[in-house]
Amino acid sequence: MKNEAKKLFRFLRTKPVPANTNEILALERTKLANERTLLSYIRSSLYLLLGGIGILQLKDFESIQWIGYVALAVCVIFLAIGIFRYVLLSRRLYKWNRILFVDTISEKVEKQADSEKNS
Repeated sequence: MKNEAKKLFRFLRTKPVPANTNEILALERTKLANERTLLSYIRSSLYLLLGGIGILQLKDFESIQWIGYVALAVCVIFLAIGIFRYVLLSRRLYKWNRILFVDTISEKVEKQADSEKNS
């Protein structure tokens, strides 16, 4: 069991396995979901960019070129919103990570103090 826990936590920054393992793993899952969301925003903006450029390249349909310009504008807006949301959630997760790490350290210090008192 201990070896399995070590394998599970080899990529985390905390080295003994902390008491609040579930919360730390939930934060790691949320970080990965945040990255996936950013990548989907980037993918959507690239599709809009390609669609907008494609519509602007059509010579026979000059009456709908405004759709191409709208697609290009929405592309930039999508990218800006995606980056903004990613940075905002990353900062919040960093704060939560610091709080959980401090709680882990304080619990460890309390356990050491209790064991010293009992000795």
